[in-house]
Amino acid sequence: MDATVDRTYQRGLHPVYAFLLAATVPLFLGALLCDWAYASTYDVQWTNFASWLTVGGLIFGGFALVWALVDLLRADRRGGRRMTAFLLLLATFVLGFINSLVHAKDVWAAMPVGLILSVIVAVLAIAATWVGFSSLRAGDDR
Repeated sequence: MDATVDRTYQRGLHPVYAFLLAATVPLFLGALLCDWAYASTYDVQWTNFASWLTVGGLIFGGFALVWALVDLLRADRRGGRRMTAFLLLLATFVLGFINSLVHAKDVWAAMPVGLILSVIVAVLAIAATWVGFSSLRAGDDR
């Protein structure tokens, strides 16, 4: 006699949303590393790199945020992970925008606040991507 196990599978991420979500991590992480390099070398070009990487992260993060909002509004049931991913993306975007404004200042005025914000934004981007991709696992065995 064969035993069967009924498994429920959650709907996976759309490939475009997965790309947008995953693209935020290396951009914000690169901005963090550039800020760290500036703190070590005081070479002004590192803050220019960090500014551009932050803007790139904001572009991809903004599109991912819009996608997450539409996905949250279209959900047929209340999704805790969807809401958590959306809130993490929103926090990433807002703090990333503030970080972008800090990096727009003179380089001497941007540090150390720019480095601290870059750390927070990178951690939030990693957490948002982690939560966003965590919906890909199988459901509970019941």
